Amino acid sequence: MDTENPSAPTHAQSRIPGKNHPHRDSQPSGGLTHDNARHTTRFTVIGNHLTQHAELSLLAIGLACHIQSLPKGARVDIKTLTARFPEGATRIAAALRELEAHGYLRRERTRAPSGRIVTRTVSCNQPGHQRRAAENHGSTAPKKPRPPRKEALPAVPQPACPAPALLQQATDVLADLRRHDPRLLLSTCDAAHLAPGVAAWLERDVSPTAVRQALTSDLPPEPLHRPAALLAHRLAAQLPPPPPFRAPAPPPPVRHPLRNCDGCDRAFRGPEPGRCGNCRTPRHTHERP
Repeated sequence: MDTENPSAPTHAQSRIPGKNHPHRDSQPSGGLTHDNARHTTRFTVIGNHLTQHAELSLLAIGLACHIQSLPKGARVDIKTLTARFPEGATRIAAALRELEAHGYLRRERTRAPSGRIVTRTVSCNQPGHQRRAAENHGSTAPKKPRPPRKEALPAVPQPACPAPALLQQATDVLADLRRHDPRLLLSTCDAAHLAPGVAAWLERDVSPTAVRQALTSDLPPEPLHRPAALLAHRLAAQLPPPPPFRAPAPPPPVRHPLRNCDGCDRAFRGPEPGRCGNCRTPRHTHERP
């Protein structure tokens, strides 16, 4: 019989169960695992800088993810979001303010083709990316578009004596214009600019009713984009001339009471008792030779 070779290698032994991986003992026994499937349609790319943000609340993070998944033109005002989610308007408004503070939302005021000022909400999926891209290319970052600056109102006439009571009457005339045309609703700043012009009219003996008619008659039928500018133009262009100078009427003559003359006892009018005019006049006698 052949002798067994003690130096021959024995059959390879299988690894001890549970020790097949050299680092298995260092792995946690619990925690999160992912069961992922690749999306090919209806998905939105969300950055971990948002989903793992250290300062945003969970509601703000979830609301940002929802807004970024919406198509262009979708409404994201507080009323619409409150109707969509169970959270109340107060919590949703606070979450929107969080997203604005951290750059995930911007609100821009723009003028619509109709002339009305509307608010547009811009969702940013990576705040500051425009600034960083500009720095990488050595150029300045594009600036946030600003709403158009409001042009100064035309100058209005000034009264010669701007008494407080006169200016208050002029302000009351301006505040009453909206009752005759709702388009003439003026701001406090616009009314303060226009009040001296109305006071100049009132100072020229024009009644408040006549001023109102001059400002509200023959207005254009289309919307008034700047009603204060239109009123300022009318106050300056249609300012009536000052009233003609009238000399003050002479005072009525003084009528003295009746008195009895101390000389002839006749009645006369005078400021004091005494003699009448005839008795005060010396008589000249002519003697014959």
